Amino acid sequence: MNPAKVKRDQIRDLTDLPNIGPAMARDLRLLGFEHPGQLAGQDPQSLYDRLCALTGVRQDPCVLDVFVSVTRFMDGEEARAWWHYTPERK
Repeated sequence: MNPAKVKRDQIRDLTDLPNIGPAMARDLRLLGFEHPGQLAGQDPQSLYDRLCALTGVRQDPCVLDVFVSVTRFMDGEEARAWWHYTPERK
């Protein structure tokens, strides 16, 4: 979902999270997540590494930025676009 449209009190599904559409929701489910709250306290780098291992493909590094955005959001930060975190990764 577009981060500007996210309402923390209306988060029910993975696609209600900032920067998460159907494809990223499938990736999160592949990682074992069914509910947004399960992402609180998760390590984005570990999620990225696990996804690469599960799919057998090195994922685009922007996927790591998305994981940073959703884990930080679930840890209480404001919703931000995934590219906000790109400079931090680089």
